[in-house]
Amino acid sequence: MPTTLLREEGHDITVFYANSNIAPASEYERRLVELQKYAAMQGFDVIEGTYDPDAWEKTVAPIGESLKRYSPAFGAAFAQGSSSETPSNDVPATVAELLDDERRKERCRACYRMRLEEAAAMAAEGSYEGLATTLAVSPYQFTEVIREELHRACAQAGIAAHFEDYRPYYDEATRISRELGMYRQNYCGCRFSVQEGAATRAFIKQQRKAKKAARAAERLQAQSADPQAARARAQKKAYAEAQAKKKAILKGLREKRKGD
Repeated sequence: MPTTLLREEGHDITVFYANSNIAPASEYERRLVELQKYAAMQGFDVIEGTYDPDAWEKTVAPIGESLKRYSPAFGAAFAQGSSSETPSNDVPATVAELLDDERRKERCRACYRMRLEEAAAMAAEGSYEGLATTLAVSPYQFTEVIREELHRACAQAGIAAHFEDYRPYYDEATRISRELGMYRQNYCGCRFSVQEGAATRAFIKQQRKAKKAARAAERLQAQSADPQAARARAQKKAYAEAQAKKKAILKGLREKRKGD
């Protein structure tokens, strides 16, 4: 969706794929191939950056490791997310940490910085006018941090930063990707986000189940408070019982005739 909007604004687009954060390597390749297929359909070029997961591990991963040690609840989410889709009672607090914890934000900032600096340097070297990022379409990312790091990287490289909050278009982007049959990953990319994604999905599943139960209880309460609805339910139940009784009698008669 961001590429479509940028093109409508009159920009010529080249996509730079800078994702040393993605693990494992097979996932990195799968996403790259999917991007290349989409780019071919849309008619824009894709440049692949250097895939250097070792550099990411040295630069970003230590922050993630410190987060697991810092927060017992976060560590529990890792264990839970990797082993089960069934959330426990402490999942709401856990997910709040996954989404809002300041140390997680630090880890993501370091990841954004590494990749946006790489992209900005490539753009400057290739004499591109500016740099935008599709990261800003996801509601699961730290959008303000992305904006800060994009402007920082572009200022450092001496090119224009083009930031737009694309989150309002997320649902539309999701719809389009599904219609096209595109592969949709269920985690951001790094090894930490695998468990984060599982824990978050479990929490969302729990929330939906609770809301469904609450709606059912409200309907039942509303029906109970309505005398006419209560009479209708009683009549329906009596009718069903009468029909069942008739069927039982008819079945008994048929069996008796067979015996005669």
